[in-house]
Amino acid sequence: MTLELWKTHGWLQDHKTSQGELSNLLLLVNRDLQDSIKKEISLDWRFNIAYNAGLQLATAALYSAGYRTGRGGSKHYRVIQAIPLVLGEGYSVYRDFFENCRKKRNISEYDMAGTVSEKELKELLDVVEEFKTKVEKWLRNNNPDMSIG
Repeated sequence: MTLELWKTHGWLQDHKTSQGELSNLLLLVNRDLQDSIKKEISLDWRFNIAYNAGLQLATAALYSAGYRTGRGGSKHYRVIQAIPLVLGEGYSVYRDFFENCRKKRNISEYDMAGTVSEKELKELLDVVEEFKTKVEKWLRNNNPDMSIG
């Protein structure tokens, strides 16, 4: 699959991003990372917040590549599945990890409380921080006209 093929299926639309839009997404990432370590928030909700930081990073990369998700449902799914299409096949490990987190997040948000452990939250935070470093580098390399991070 390619991003262009996804566009023909209506899963993606063309999108012209801006430095302001990318900067705002990175501000959301930083906010979410800060909020996800606050002990007064439940583990489930901290996990959801950290997951959102990873999702926003993937969204920034997708926007930078000239696309956004199409209208309708499955936005999180599409953004996550697009990670290796945007960043390269070597990033499939992030797609797989965030897909598992998406499923876990859906359970903790819609079905059952108390499903997230400290270990799971820590692993997610570690992966998001690692992904953040890589995405910010990719954004700088692929947006030379914009000052990113």
